Amino acid sequence: MKLDRKVAIVTGAASGIGYAIAKRYVEAGGRVVIADIKMDLADRAARDLGGSEKVIAIEMDVTSEEAVNAGVAKTVSTFGTVDILVSNAGVQIVHPLHEFPYSEWKKMLAIHLDGAFLTTKACLPHMYKQKSGSIILMGSVHSKEASPLKAPYVTAKHGLMGLARVLAKEGAAHGVRTNVICPGFVKTPLVEKQIPEQSKTLGISEEEVVKKVMLGQTVDGEFTTMEDIAEIALFFAAFPTNALTGQSLVASHGWCMN
Repeated sequence: MKLDRKVAIVTGAASGIGYAIAKRYVEAGGRVVIADIKMDLADRAARDLGGSEKVIAIEMDVTSEEAVNAGVAKTVSTFGTVDILVSNAGVQIVHPLHEFPYSEWKKMLAIHLDGAFLTTKACLPHMYKQKSGSIILMGSVHSKEASPLKAPYVTAKHGLMGLARVLAKEGAAHGVRTNVICPGFVKTPLVEKQIPEQSKTLGISEEEVVKKVMLGQTVDGEFTTMEDIAEIALFFAAFPTNALTGQSLVASHGWCMN
C-alpha cells in the first residue's frame, strides 16, 4: 500500500512504535512529521528518515493545547495540509490502585486521552476542508482487557475506543476515517521499563514477569514487534474508503481474540 506523498503527523515518534510507523510511512511514499516532547531525539529521528523534504521534527507536548495547535499549524505551513494523524504518544506508570498517586493518574489520562483529543481536534478542520483524512489512535489490548497495576492506562485505553467511535460517526460526512490499533506487549523502551517495576511490585523474577505476566496468555510466547504495528498503521492510513472506520485491530499473538 502506498501513501503517495500524503502528510502524516505521528506523535511520540522519536523512538519506539512511533518511530517504526514514521519509518514505514516514509518507505510507503509519505511525508512525516515527527512530533515528540524530546526535540533532540525528534531531530535525530527526522534526519535518520530523510530530512526536511520528507520528514520534519516538531517539539510537541500533547497535553498542551497551545503546543499541539502550533505543531499542526507548522505542519500545514510546511507541507500544505495534514492527511493522517497517528496519536501514539504515551507513558506507563504502575502501582496498585489503592496506592496510585492522584497526580500520576491525572498525568496518564492527560497524555493518553487529552493528547488524542487535542491532536485530533487540531487536525480535523484541515481534513474536513479537503474531505479526506485518517485518524489512527494507539490503543492496546488494554482497550479490551484489564491487568493489575495499570488502572489509569486501562481506563485511558478503553476511553480511546469511545472517542474513535464518536469520531467515526462525526467524520464520515467529511471523508475522515478513525480506527484504533490495539497492540499486545511490544518490546519497546516503555515495556522494558515495566519489567523490573512489575518484578518489584509483584515479588517475582523479571523472567516470570515476561513469561507469565506479559506473554503467558499469548499462543506462542512471543512479543509483538514494532514492525507488526507499523504495517497495521500503514493499512489503516492507506485504506481508501469509509468501509473501514470505527474499528479496532488487535495484534497480540492471540492474547486477546476479539
